[in-house]
Amino acid sequence: MDDKEPQHQDHDLVSDAGAEIKDMAKEGLSHPSTKPVLTGAAVGAVAAGILPVVTWPLGLVAGAGFMLYKRLRP
Repeated sequence: MDDKEPQHQDHDLVSDAGAEIKDMAKEGLSHPSTKPVLTGAAVGAVAAGILPVVTWPLGLVAGAGFMLYKRLRP
């Protein structure tokens, strides 16, 4: 049995996300993560419009956040 702690990819997720968001802001639509994150935001907003409990801004943020997470941790 190995005595090492398991390696977790999430230990620096916040700093990775911050760097990715800054790069997306600088490069605009040229950045490879921008289009998937915008698509996720749109899907989240539409899904929230269909669901009676969730508002569209919350769906927009949730969709964008999910896609950004999937880009950082595939």
